[in-house]
Amino acid sequence: MATPAGHLIGYARVSTDDQEAQSQHDALRVAGCAQIFTDKASGKNTDRPELTAALDYLRPGDTLCVWKLDRFARSLIDLVTLVDSLAARGIGFKVLTGALASIDPNTPDGRLMLQVVGAMAEFERSLIKDRTRAGLDAARAQGRTGGRPAVMDADKLAAANARKVKGESVTAIAKALGVSRATLYRALADTE
Repeated sequence: MATPAGHLIGYARVSTDDQEAQSQHDALRVAGCAQIFTDKASGKNTDRPELTAALDYLRPGDTLCVWKLDRFARSLIDLVTLVDSLAARGIGFKVLTGALASIDPNTPDGRLMLQVVGAMAEFERSLIKDRTRAGLDAARAQGRTGGRPAVMDADKLAAANARKVKGESVTAIAKALGVSRATLYRALADTE
């Protein structure tokens, strides 16, 4: 934990640009964070510049505070490595909500709990991936495929080719067919 002279520094992460980190920021401010670093990156993304900046900013006696464990680490190995490197620098680690909210990961008991919770979270992510993969395989076996339906059907493609032969511009053809130019270019390239 932080010494009286240390600062509480927050780290927040959202997975996509569509998500907002406001609820994380609010919780981190209420907890007393002097500064908050925020990444907009998937948990799988290893490039998290704001986490790197937060780790560089922290000084011995400070405590890194996160809203929830899954906003901080990508895997159990990542979690343990990050917490160990903080502890080696004399920096505390605090989780505000979820599994480790009441645990001090700098104690032997807290470290055990950190590893157990991290392992369970990683196991749950693996199960979700396995179920998703099995569902997609079952759908494929039944002749269904995922994703958006194709915008360019055979009739639109024939019309596009006929208009192209007449010398019409791609922009005019795309507008007439109600598709984007990129979609039209891809469809035409597939027929060449």
